[in-house]
Amino acid sequence: MSAIPQQIFANQKASLDKILAAQNLIFGGFEKLVDLNLKVMKASFDDVASKSQEAIDVKDPQEAVAFTSGLMQPNADKAMAYSKHVYDIVSSVQTELSRIAEEQLSQGQQQVHETIEQLAKNAPTGTEGAIALLKSSVASANSAYETVAKAAKQASETAESNITAATNATFKAATEAAEVAKSATARPAARRNAS
Repeated sequence: MSAIPQQIFANQKASLDKILAAQNLIFGGFEKLVDLNLKVMKASFDDVASKSQEAIDVKDPQEAVAFTSGLMQPNADKAMAYSKHVYDIVSSVQTELSRIAEEQLSQGQQQVHETIEQLAKNAPTGTEGAIALLKSSVASANSAYETVAKAAKQASETAESNITAATNATFKAATEAAEVAKSATARPAARRNAS
């Protein structure tokens, strides 16, 4: 039996293993998202019950304003934490899928190189130019892919950096808004107490 069919079978098995690993990775990420959402829903139900009880105990308008302004900051914090968890899960799955794809591509490139070398050994006389052209074409395609992959990776890193900056800016703005609301609520109460 020839070495090429054995290599093909081995490569097919390796490819199947990569596909199964990718499926497991995607399903694991989905499980994490479902678990996160269940935890958030449970915490939300508990929080709603607690805040509803607190709302019943509100006696005057100042307490109502203080209660309402006190709701903004924790909800903003929770939304930011949730967004970060979702982003972390999706990002880790994407990173692992990229790693698997890069390994698969590298393996594919190696297989093509080995196949061309095998063809070159068994090629009839006078086909050296065609083999050289084939090798050159494969090298050019690999080079183009590497350039595109580097650009995509840089774009991904830039997008991640921008998302982190936007998240931090949003969190800061929410914190400042909550502080402004607290100070605005505290001033009228301080004036009444001074009177």
